Amino acid sequence: MEAVLKNLSSTVELLAVAANSGAANSGAVEQWDKHTMSRAFDWARYCEHVHSRFHNNPAIRRVMEQQLELTNRSLQDVIPGYTEVSFSDLPRLQHLLLIGLLNNPELPISLIKMLFDTRSPLDNMQSEYQDVTGLCSHIIRCKAACKVLSPLTDLSAAGAEVQGRMLMERLGALLSRGSDTRPAEHFLGCVLQGCQGAGRQFCLVITAALLTTKNSAAQTAPREFLLDWLQNKHSVLQSLCSALPATLLIDLAKEHNKFRDAYCDVLKKWASDMEYCISEGEWVQTSTNPTVSFHKLTEKFMALFEACPSLRANTEKELKALKISDGDFDVKGLSVWGDLLSALNM
Repeated sequence: MEAVLKNLSSTVELLAVAANSGAANSGAVEQWDKHTMSRAFDWARYCEHVHSRFHNNPAIRRVMEQQLELTNRSLQDVIPGYTEVSFSDLPRLQHLLLIGLLNNPELPISLIKMLFDTRSPLDNMQSEYQDVTGLCSHIIRCKAACKVLSPLTDLSAAGAEVQGRMLMERLGALLSRGSDTRPAEHFLGCVLQGCQGAGRQFCLVITAALLTTKNSAAQTAPREFLLDWLQNKHSVLQSLCSALPATLLIDLAKEHNKFRDAYCDVLKKWASDMEYCISEGEWVQTSTNPTVSFHKLTEKFMALFEACPSLRANTEKELKALKISDGDFDVKGLSVWGDLLSALNM
């Protein structure tokens, strides 16, 4: 952990240097070359990864916040007008680094040209600095695509289908240019960020993309990529399973085994977050999704088993094992798994 904190401080200091002209530091931006800038973005990505890994760990997060406070205080003493970096800023550190560099008049023109190079890594996979070459041009293209794909206020089924096809076409184009999936991940991240406040519409577009995809070789890669992305984006997956009508969820489960398994895992996660309320005589959600009742959860399981019969035996086996780990009691209110099994087999 000591090494992580040291790297965190060093990266924040690097960000401060990038954003301030005339900084009294041997790594002043006017002395940077392509390799230096590439390494700077590597460290920014490192901090984004650290945030992703530890943001749900209160103890480690507290230690990191304390380290950031010390680093900010130190930088305020030596850099006039320094802007503090908070823990919540870490997920967008590459963006902050880029903005800082572009606002710094000491940034060499050669590096500016590289950032706006139209022969981006997507087109020039042999570039030694493919992580940053054409970065600005790539962001501009992504923002343009996001604008077109941004959900409409009243998204019709036809509108979702059109946007879904566009989403898959864009992902297909990004994935066809090499084995590096990061451009496609960045693109989906931009779309997701642009859809803040319109989560249900975003879920409808993803669903349309997965349900309207043709079974052609050209569509296999974007379809599999989108399914894997969903499995790794737990918050998006849970929102999708919560926001979509049951019929669409079942359609996705029947069409894609990966989604079927991921959906089942979400239902089990919701069950694990339930506690028995003695006053109500029922299992209730404690944190994950307050809108899903025990009755609704049971209905979702039953609909999934009816649509995908092969899933039932293995899932019930897992639920029985979880019930045994709770003490294997058959008394209502002692184990959510036991009560869920009883409800499913009534």
